[in-house]
Amino acid sequence: MPRAVEPVRAIGRLAPDGPWVGFQAVGDRYRLVFGMADGSLRPDPTRSAGAIRVGLIASAIAYFSEALGEPPPDVAATQADLAALVRHLRAGATNASAARLAQEAIDAIDDGLSGDAVALRVAALGPAAAVDPVQFLGERLLHATASASR
Repeated sequence: MPRAVEPVRAIGRLAPDGPWVGFQAVGDRYRLVFGMADGSLRPDPTRSAGAIRVGLIASAIAYFSEALGEPPPDVAATQADLAALVRHLRAGATNASAARLAQEAIDAIDDGLSGDAVALRVAALGPAAAVDPVQFLGERLLHATASASR
């Protein structure tokens, strides 16, 4: 049974007291969401499943590597929220190798390994490892902001 729209979970701020990045489960998928300084939310307008996946991987890498500022406490993601996100990424794996890598990341979360160790395993899930997650998420924020102003 598909899930309903779940609350937004913030992983961190892109700038002190500035916008934050998070994710949200909507039915049987996840999407990136950006929280603006004025309290509004902007969903990532990306439509390609592959590009959405890269954004979600980048957000998980940023979370576990502690690359962002503290998220707003009332919507802060927990390790359980990130484990659910990585389980979603495992379910969307396109081959056995990707599913195995996702399971290794889930096991690292469940085993309480350090954030850097988990981030390395999450990075192996896709091309997000080749980009700076903070820069990537900042570019997605700009895209979301531009789309909202149209």
